[in-house]
Amino acid sequence: MAKHFTLPYEGGLITENLPAGILHTYEKIWTHVYPESRPASYVIADYIVESINARKEGLYRLGVTTGATPVSLYNELARRYQAGKVSFRNVEIVSIDEYYPASADEARSRNRRLFEALLDKVDVLPENIHIPDGSVPPDQVSQYCTKFDTLARGLDLLVIGVGEQGQVGFNEAGSNEKTRTHVVRLSYPSRKRQAKFFNKDLSVTPDKAITVGISTMLTARKIVLMAWGEEKAAAVKAISEGPMTPDCPASLLQRHDHISLYADETAASLLTRSVAPWLVGPCDWTPKFVRKAVVWLCEVTGKPILKLTEKDYLDNNLSELLEKVGAFDKINIDVFNDLQHTITGWPGGKPNADDSTRPVKATPFPKTVLILSPHPDDDVISMGGTFIRLVSQGHNVHVAYQTSGNVAVHDDVVLQHMDAAFQLGFGDKFDHVKKLIQGKIPGEAEPRELLQMKGAIRRSEARGAVRSFGLDDASNAHFLNLPFYESGGIKKNPRTQADVDIIKALMAELKPHMIFMAGDLADPHGTHRVCTEAALDALDQLREEGAPWAAQTHVWLYRGAWMEWELARVDMAVPLSPDEVVMKRHAIFRHLSQKDIVPFPGEDPREFWQRAEERTTNTARLYDQLGMAEYQAIEVFLKLF
Repeated sequence: MAKHFTLPYEGGLITENLPAGILHTYEKIWTHVYPESRPASYVIADYIVESINARKEGLYRLGVTTGATPVSLYNELARRYQAGKVSFRNVEIVSIDEYYPASADEARSRNRRLFEALLDKVDVLPENIHIPDGSVPPDQVSQYCTKFDTLARGLDLLVIGVGEQGQVGFNEAGSNEKTRTHVVRLSYPSRKRQAKFFNKDLSVTPDKAITVGISTMLTARKIVLMAWGEEKAAAVKAISEGPMTPDCPASLLQRHDHISLYADETAASLLTRSVAPWLVGPCDWTPKFVRKAVVWLCEVTGKPILKLTEKDYLDNNLSELLEKVGAFDKINIDVFNDLQHTITGWPGGKPNADDSTRPVKATPFPKTVLILSPHPDDDVISMGGTFIRLVSQGHNVHVAYQTSGNVAVHDDVVLQHMDAAFQLGFGDKFDHVKKLIQGKIPGEAEPRELLQMKGAIRRSEARGAVRSFGLDDASNAHFLNLPFYESGGIKKNPRTQADVDIIKALMAELKPHMIFMAGDLADPHGTHRVCTEAALDALDQLREEGAPWAAQTHVWLYRGAWMEWELARVDMAVPLSPDEVVMKRHAIFRHLSQKDIVPFPGEDPREFWQRAEERTTNTARLYDQLGMAEYQAIEVFLKLF
C-alpha cells in the first residue's frame, strides 16, 4: 500500500472523551482535523453518499468546485460509485465558478476539469449538470448570472475548498455577504496562482471569472469547507477563529448554522488547539510536547528558557505541565539541555567523539549520505549549508534529483540557451525552438522536445551548483526523472510502482546510512510530497525484502525555502558560518533558470535564496532568544526514524 506521509506523533491535546464544546472552544466554525487529506475526504464522502442514498424522491442538489483541494474527495466518490455503493442518477450537480471568458471544451476551463475529476467517472445525467457558462456574450452575462443564481440557491450541500487568503469560489478579499452570482475581476495575486494552469503565462490567464456569491452560498442547507496543507494555515485560523470580515471571504460563512471545516494537521497548525493545546484541555506531555510549551512560553513572556519563573507557568495556563512533569526550574534546565543537544557542527557525526548527546552517531565514519531533492534546486535551497558541511567533512555524499523540473523553465530561457549555443558555434536551433514554443497550446502538455531541452538546462545547473562546493557531479549527482512528473504540464501523472522502483534501485546501489528528504506538506498532491512518499515506499519495500542495511538507515527531513520546522520538532540544528551562507547562496545562484523569477505560487516577491537566508537567519535568532549561542544561520531537521 502506498505510503501517505504524516509527521510522527509528538504529544498534544487528549481528545478522547473530550466534550466537543471544549474541543472547539475557540472556533466559530467547528473544525475537524485529520492527519492528512485522504481520511478527511473519506469522512466527507461518507456523508455525501449517505445523504444521496437517503433521498427517496426528488434530486439531491450538490454544489461543488474544482481545484487541487477536492481531488482526493472526488477520487473517493468515483471509487464508491465504481464499487456500487452510490449512484448519481438522482443527483443534481451545481458548480460554483468558471473563468470568463472560457468555452466549456477548453482544457484549462473549470468546466472541463470538473468533468475529468469527477463527472466523467460517475453516472450523473447530463441534464442534471449545471456549470457557469464562460462563453456568454458580455452584453448578456449579467442577465445570465441572475438566472444562474436562482438555480444555485437552496442546495442540499455545498462542498468547497478555501484559498490561501480565505477565498471561496472566486470571491476574493473585499467580497461582502450580500454578493450573488456575478462576474468578478481577478486580482493579480489570484491570476498569478491560476497561471500555473496556463503554462505560467499571465498573458493568457483569464482576468475575470463567474462565481456564485456569498449570500447565495449561505442559502445552502449545509456547507462543508475543506483546506489541506500548511499554505492554508493562516486562512483556516482566520475562518475558524477570526472575526467575520470581507478581508477573508470564507469567514462571512460563520453566520451559517450548519457549516463545518475539514482540515489536515498542517492546515490546522495555527488553530489555538494546535498552537497552545493546554489552553483548551488536558494534554499528553511527551518530552517534545514539553519543549513546545516552554518555547511558546518564552515567546509569550519574551524571556529565555532559564529565566522563566513558576509564576510565568501559572499565569499562562501551564499548571498541568507542572503537575504532570515536575518543578518549573527542572523543566527549564531539561528543555534547555534538550535544545542545546540538537545543535551540531557535524551533521554526519563527529568521529572519535562522545556521541551520547549528539543527534548523529559518530560511527560509521565516513557515512554514505543520500540527499533526495524533488526538484533540481531543492537540495541547495533547503539544506545547502549542511550539504556543503557533509562534503567538506569527508562523507560519501550523493544527491538524487527526483524530477526533471522541466516545466519550471521559462521559454525565453530556452531561447537564450539556444542563442548562446549558436554564438559558440554549436549550430543554429534558435528558429526551430522558437517555432516549438509558438506552437504550444495553453492548457495542453508542452512538446516533448522542448521539455527535454528544459530538463537539460536544469541538469546542467544542478551539476554546476554541486561542483561549486566540491562534489563530483559525474559520479555523485543522479537524475532520476521520475515518470509521475513527466506529464508535460502542471497536472502530474499518478504515482506508481515505476517511480518507487527507480528510487529503490539507487538506494540498493548506495546503501546509505543517512537519507535526507523533503518534509514539505504544503500541497497534498504536490511534487515534494509525492517524491517523499515514493521514497518512503522504496525504503519500506527494501526493509520488507530483507535488505540488511535498510534497517539501519536513518531518514532526516528538511523544509523548503518558505517554511521551517517549529523548534519543538527539531532533532538536529546545523549552524552555518558567514562564509558557508555565502557558499550556499552562490550554489543557489547556479540555478540561473530560476533566478529573478518567483516560481512558487503566492504573493511573496522574494527569490528562493532570499527566503532561504531569511529562514535560516530567523532560526538562529530564535535559538539565540531562547538562551543558546548566537549563530549567523541555522538549518534544522526532523528525524523521521
